[in-house]
Amino acid sequence: MPDATGDATRAAHAGLPAAEPFRPPMPGPVMSAYFHLPGDPTGAPYAYGRETNPTWTALETAVAELESPGEPAHAAVFASGMAAVAAVLFGHLRPGDTVVVPSDGYHGVHQLGDRLGEFGVTVRQVATADTEGQLAALADARLLWLETPANPGLDTCDIRALADAARERGVLVAVDNTLPTPLGQRPLELGADLSVASGTKGFSGHGDVLLGYVATRDAALLGPVRTWRSCVGAVPGPMETWLAHRGMATLPLRLERQSANALAIARRLLERGDVADVRYPGLPGDPGHAVAAAQMSAFGGVVSFTLPDRAHAERFLAALRVIGEATSFGGVRSMAERRARWTEPPAGPTPGDGAGEVSAADDPAGAHPAAQVPPGFIRLSVGIEDAADLIADVDRALDETARSAD
Repeated sequence: MPDATGDATRAAHAGLPAAEPFRPPMPGPVMSAYFHLPGDPTGAPYAYGRETNPTWTALETAVAELESPGEPAHAAVFASGMAAVAAVLFGHLRPGDTVVVPSDGYHGVHQLGDRLGEFGVTVRQVATADTEGQLAALADARLLWLETPANPGLDTCDIRALADAARERGVLVAVDNTLPTPLGQRPLELGADLSVASGTKGFSGHGDVLLGYVATRDAALLGPVRTWRSCVGAVPGPMETWLAHRGMATLPLRLERQSANALAIARRLLERGDVADVRYPGLPGDPGHAVAAAQMSAFGGVVSFTLPDRAHAERFLAALRVIGEATSFGGVRSMAERRARWTEPPAGPTPGDGAGEVSAADDPAGAHPAAQVPPGFIRLSVGIEDAADLIADVDRALDETARSAD
């Protein structure tokens, strides 16, 4: 890519081939399950579509450049964020190992933790903001898994301090960097061994791609991850990979706009008396702000707050007109959801007929006690619309909800 130090230039050019007369600046997706492979396949760059693909190579090069612009790095892309998470956990953990995970982090990690437990791996859970608890949990651990800001509660932790402590104990550190994206936070620069993300969210940003990736400065750490990808076939399609690479060019613009919009909405929510526990790392008064400000260059587009109860929250969501109701974040269009719907039974049970009980069969997201939030908890993913329109939509929906409750 051209000589550059700016993130926007890097995002627009990373992973693209050198300019060649009469050729496109960004080659199209390579749709092939196999490649011509004469003779000895050892060292062949492309042999079979479950192992490698030129379109993956382009995006992996770009991801490595964004996650670690100052030092060579390596990356592997996956069919989804969870496929990337699974590759790290199952690729680097063995029976008898211990992994430390955030008790308030993404519920999918806890689901995988249950599976790891079945294979003889010990899973210790510690809250993201509990630094002392995390340090204590490192004893005899093999891997420390961090998520900062945590999804959905938005607590933060000091990556550098924890990575330094883990290194002294010989513990690997992996950071879920989905919410910040590599332009909002760079775990590898802060001492983490692995940076993992769902490219489905802010990285690709348009809500039309399922994708994940793992990045590291240590090529040896990527070996087990790539082996897992190939063995289980957790590979991304060429078109999805190409779309994510194409969308990456606008990441700086999207992230800047989303962060500004999120801060404006968070400030407005603080002015209202009908919401509680407004969380956004960019707010100076937020409990996680000091840590976030020290290690993040942008605070992202996710805001959370709590309404009085389930019914109140559902009325609020139904009253929104610009902001959609969906379970994702980081996209160009704003969306919100009552996050507790994934960890509680469907509406309508009465006492005595199973109220308060939920199984994985009833809950497609996989209920897990560690992932629970209050019934009125709202996760708001702020998009790139005009801030005034988003604030007006939230205000109007809250006002309508209050009137309907009277």
